[in-house]
Amino acid sequence: MTRVGTFSPAPGAAPILRQVTTQASMEARLMLRNGEQLLLAVVIPVIVLIGGVRGADRVNLSYGVDTFTPGVLALAVMSTSFTSLAIATGFERRYGVIKRLGTSPLSRTGLLLGKVLALLLVEVLQVAVISSVGFALGWDPDADVLGLLLAVTLGTAAFAALGLLVAGSLRAEATLAAANLIYLLLLAGGAVVLPVSAYGSFGDVVGYLPSGALGEAMRTALSDAAVAGRDLLVLAAWAVIGAIATARTFTWE
Repeated sequence: MTRVGTFSPAPGAAPILRQVTTQASMEARLMLRNGEQLLLAVVIPVIVLIGGVRGADRVNLSYGVDTFTPGVLALAVMSTSFTSLAIATGFERRYGVIKRLGTSPLSRTGLLLGKVLALLLVEVLQVAVISSVGFALGWDPDADVLGLLLAVTLGTAAFAALGLLVAGSLRAEATLAAANLIYLLLLAGGAVVLPVSAYGSFGDVVGYLPSGALGEAMRTALSDAAVAGRDLLVLAAWAVIGAIATARTFTWE
């Protein structure tokens, strides 16, 4: 007589790496399907790049495409990893999406890692589009690939942590207002598009903001072919501070 085997369930959470990659895949698909997210991630930075280069030519500014393109790439990273992420997460909390994720084995840290990985995937598209526009405008980069990768990775981690900190602490409407206000303030005075030298004595201060550090790290990597050690350390510090604060304050609803 042949013995028939029995099958018993093996309950338990998936490995953390699988949880994070699955979450990242879902987040990236949702982001690419959202027209408003694509507007903020691609269209606005492209408009800033073209307008900045053409406007600088008309008013005889000393900044050209070689300055604006790395700055706009930094702006794109900030747009996606801070503003888009904060707003999307704020409304996910409002509609109970985050609460449902809270019932899964996915931890707060896993959620943060999944969102950061999704942002990096979307930023590949951003870099390709904005770089193509820059090349069409005459951009001739002298790039350091390591410096670029470190700037994008640490910048994404820093702004994602700060975006989740805002989204996890405020109501959805307040998150929408705060994220847009901070974005505009950093765009205008955060040394992300223009170098810190353009801000005079105030440049010594904005260089320690995550926007200023990211902008300088991108310009150093793409204009000077070097690694901006100080600016990368500033971004790493913001990423650690933001991640710790988010892990302690983020609420699922």
